[in-house]
Amino acid sequence: MSFPPPASPASAAPPAPPVTVAGIGADGWAGLSEGARQAFRDAEVLIGGPRQLDLLPEDECAGERVPWPSPLRPAVPGLLAAHAGRRVCVVASGDPMFYGIGRALAEVVGAGALRVLPHPSSVSYACARLGWPVEDTEVVTLVGRPAERLAAALHDGRRVLVLSAGAATPAEVAALLCERGYGPSRMHVLEQLGREQVGLEQLGLEHLGAGGERHIEALAQDWAEPAGDPLNVVAVECRRAPDALRIGAVPGLPDAAYEHDGQLTKRHVRAATLGALAPAPGELLWDVGGGSGSIAVEWMRTHRSCRAVSVERDPARAERIGRNARALGVPGLRVVTGGAPDALAGLPVPDAVFIGGGLTAPGLLAACWDALPAGGRLVANTVTLESEALLADWYRRLGGELVRLAVAHAVPVGGFTGWRQAMPVTQWAVTKAP
Repeated sequence: MSFPPPASPASAAPPAPPVTVAGIGADGWAGLSEGARQAFRDAEVLIGGPRQLDLLPEDECAGERVPWPSPLRPAVPGLLAAHAGRRVCVVASGDPMFYGIGRALAEVVGAGALRVLPHPSSVSYACARLGWPVEDTEVVTLVGRPAERLAAALHDGRRVLVLSAGAATPAEVAALLCERGYGPSRMHVLEQLGREQVGLEQLGLEHLGAGGERHIEALAQDWAEPAGDPLNVVAVECRRAPDALRIGAVPGLPDAAYEHDGQLTKRHVRAATLGALAPAPGELLWDVGGGSGSIAVEWMRTHRSCRAVSVERDPARAERIGRNARALGVPGLRVVTGGAPDALAGLPVPDAVFIGGGLTAPGLLAACWDALPAGGRLVANTVTLESEALLADWYRRLGGELVRLAVAHAVPVGGFTGWRQAMPVTQWAVTKAP
């Protein structure tokens, strides 16, 4: 029996050309590297926002021009599929991999099939104008995100760049700074006059770098500027008012930072609890029996990619958790109103679970344990003998660490000072074995 010879490399289908994404600034063709210019010249299809496409000279770039539809992101797979096999170059604003279209393209075609040619971002331009080291500057984007996210970045003496969602963003930033006790902060708004008033869904933030820039500055508490160009960057030199509550960067925030009705994991126990939960970037927490939401809030504040779901059966408390999350800069905290364990059904798989209330509810502890993957952590706190007995039984069977946390505060005793003991907290912390 004979077999046909293997296909030669010459007969194999040629690999599809990579999708190129090249950044461009407001200075257009003149500001591009020769490599980026050649990519635009070679393209059979040029995809981008109308503002970016208009920056490419037609006598140099002969490819078919395809504007992004709106909404943009869901259209990416279909648009690339429609032009498969052709040399596609996506025209992006600034650095495509910095809050830009590059991320969506990499998710669709894969990093190996994507060629990225970055241009300086709006952050690079803004830091250059202000003389701020980029590596020492916090960046917060409010494009498609609530302004409350900025609150988590506010620390006295820090510099923060805010990527604006539109012309109204500077005034919103000023109002938030004043509400959070940062009215003395100096704000800089960097924008360019005379540009087309286009929406930010076109990913156009790189308006700096061309002529006609405008730089406005004032203290947040004195901000009275009318809305200007929708394409702007807000730079903040954070200054806390002397009478404002100081909010630190590590777990164990002051109890006064929270709105609560007494259902609050107190500061020192909260710090120990977060230490036992050991949040890491990108991880998800279930906060069961949320109360005021303090554990979930401080879990999310440890890193911008940390996520949390707070489950609370009392509707008034659930609303209060949302208010605390927004006030402390983590508006993305998901709040589920309902009783556990039933309310846990359908939630995404957690990396860690904290049980702060309702331990004796039938099946609650078992449901939380079963939901954890191998390597997941569970921490439960209680002050009652009944729940303590339950935790002791689970500790006997599964191990982990069982501790009692006792905190005493100095208080006046007549003309002297003595210790007042808070209720001791029993804490069980355990990691699920593979």
